[in-house]
Amino acid sequence: MSKLARMHTAEHILSAVMKHHYDAPRNLELHLGEKKTKCDYQVPKPLREDDIDQIERLVNNQIQKNHPASAFFLNRHQAEDYDLWKVPEDAEEIRIVRIGDFDAQPCSGEHVSNTGEIGTFRISSFEMKDSGRVRIRFKID
Repeated sequence: MSKLARMHTAEHILSAVMKHHYDAPRNLELHLGEKKTKCDYQVPKPLREDDIDQIERLVNNQIQKNHPASAFFLNRHQAEDYDLWKVPEDAEEIRIVRIGDFDAQPCSGEHVSNTGEIGTFRISSFEMKDSGRVRIRFKID
C-alpha cells in the first residue's frame, strides 16, 4: 500500500474527528504529501495543546479499529446528503469512500483497504490562523 494512500485515509479520519468533536464542517485547504500533510479547518474556538493531544488520540483510536475502507458510486441525486463541495458540478456519478461506519465522503483518491494499514498518526504541529482557522500538520509512522 502506498504511503500516499495511508496519508489520504488518515486525512479522512482526521476530518471526521474534526467534524464530530470540534464542529469543523470540512477541511478548507489540504496539501497531501507522502512525508507530511497539512489540513486547515474552521473551528468555533481556538484549539490548545490538550485539544491537539485529544485529536491525535481520537484519530489513532479509529485507525486501531481496523475499519474496512471501501468505495461505491451514486448518481448526483442520490449523493445529495453528502458534502459535494469538492465534486465538479458536471459530475453525474459520485464516488463515495466509506471508512467502516465512521465516515463516508465523496472522494476520487487512493485509500487503504483497512485502517490498520495506516500506521500511527502523529500531529507534528498546529497553529491558529486568523478568523478561527487552525492548520494541522501530521505524519504517519
